[in-house]
Amino acid sequence: MDILKYKGYEGTAELDMSRKVCRGEILFINGVVTYEAASPEELEAKFRAAVDDYIETCATLNRPPQKPLKGSFNVRLPPKVHREATLRAIEENISLNEVVVRALSAFTSSHV
Repeated sequence: MDILKYKGYEGTAELDMSRKVCRGEILFINGVVTYEAASPEELEAKFRAAVDDYIETCATLNRPPQKPLKGSFNVRLPPKVHREATLRAIEENISLNEVVVRALSAFTSSHV
């Protein structure tokens, strides 16, 4: 799946072969905002229009548009991994949060 980006928002770009259309959804907001098109070029334009419409609708409703991802999330780990990560953090004199940041940074930087 490809990711579209516009004004700090991300959206999906998918092919629906059963309906012979390109489609997508704005990611990381409450609610569902979708868009659909006949071609990839048109899909990108529809995504941008959907983001603009979302922002305008929020203004009309007098509420701030959600900013995708605030930088905090809960992680559930097996107890053994939690313990090992905590011990390693203590050994390195860093926080457990820093362990997660380093691990995720390594994971995302290896993405090609």
